[in-house]
Amino acid sequence: MDRTRIVLKSGKDGAVLRQHPWIFSGAIKKVYGPTQEGDIVEVFKNKDRFLGIGHWGNGSIAVRIFSFELVEPDFNFWKTKIQTAYNVRESLSLTQNEKTNVYRLVFAEGDGLPGLIIDIYNKTAVIQAHSVGMYLLKEDIAKALQETYKERLDTIYVKSKESLPKNLPFDVENHFIIGEKESDIVIENGNQFEVNWVKGQKTGFFIDQRFNRELVGKYSKGKRVLNTYCYTGGFSIYALNGDAKEVHSVDSSKIAIELTDANVELSGHNINKHKSFAIDTMSFLNEMEDTYDLIILDPPAFAKHRDVRHKAVQGYKRINATAFNKIAKGGILFTFSCSQVVDRRLFESTVLAAAIQSGRKVRVLHHLSQPADHPVSIYHPEGEYLKGMVLFVE
Repeated sequence: MDRTRIVLKSGKDGAVLRQHPWIFSGAIKKVYGPTQEGDIVEVFKNKDRFLGIGHWGNGSIAVRIFSFELVEPDFNFWKTKIQTAYNVRESLSLTQNEKTNVYRLVFAEGDGLPGLIIDIYNKTAVIQAHSVGMYLLKEDIAKALQETYKERLDTIYVKSKESLPKNLPFDVENHFIIGEKESDIVIENGNQFEVNWVKGQKTGFFIDQRFNRELVGKYSKGKRVLNTYCYTGGFSIYALNGDAKEVHSVDSSKIAIELTDANVELSGHNINKHKSFAIDTMSFLNEMEDTYDLIILDPPAFAKHRDVRHKAVQGYKRINATAFNKIAKGGILFTFSCSQVVDRRLFESTVLAAAIQSGRKVRVLHHLSQPADHPVSIYHPEGEYLKGMVLFVE
């Protein structure tokens, strides 16, 4: 079929020739044909040199390329993409694992499916589209999931209302494609969590911290632990299971605190070892009188756009400097950034500045990132969004 052709300006094809999947609006010379949000378009260096095929968007990223070969994106094409992503997770021993049944099946550009996230919670798949093009394919994607998982999948939920652009010419509502289950108890590294994909943030659980939570558990024995921005209490459960002396969980959201308390109860621990506080993290850090041996700083993305990056860096510096000042001698600080526009070098430089400001002696024990089910395409380094450090503070 005839598709709209996007021709790039001279000299603006370097990134896509290196298989970077984003075409920015400023790189476009000419559009040959009509374009609507979500349309499949073909990208050319000139009228004859094909570069890629992808979804059109009205933002600064005008095209998200899903193939650098001229293909027919029919159901079999998308089924193959889903099956390939599944095969990667199977090679990671995630698809049928008795100790872990929650993982990311599709990680957007990392799996050649820009704009698409699919998370698996036991027998439920949650589809989250970040582009209209992927949202319009939700039925094909759901069918591909059913054919891939067969009886091992009984619920498919589309949760894209919060992730898609606003002011679209059609209504977007979160909905079930199959099943009606809103929550389930999942297992991660042998730890149990109740996840609600309908009411919870993102797709319901922050899957990307799986290995980092496990590391917290290993460092928690006998320690007083503070888990800030706790959400559903993931780090708190691992600390309790790691035989922490005491764990405190902090989040400004009362709903998050209720989820944390429910997961602590589910874990079967003595409630006297855990306390939760519905309060802003900075306020808690500034006002706290207790001293903690291990502190976790895992804030939400302080910056989602480059125009607020400086403000975000100041936020990271402020919370880390406060934690350095408050943590016990010989304490361990787990600190993270999930802001894509704050790269690893900038984040680590910001933590360095906070350490200098505090005057404490600090050693780096670990550099942390996202797990292997959040793969980063070597051609799209922006996919490495989660940065972390484990620091020993004298």
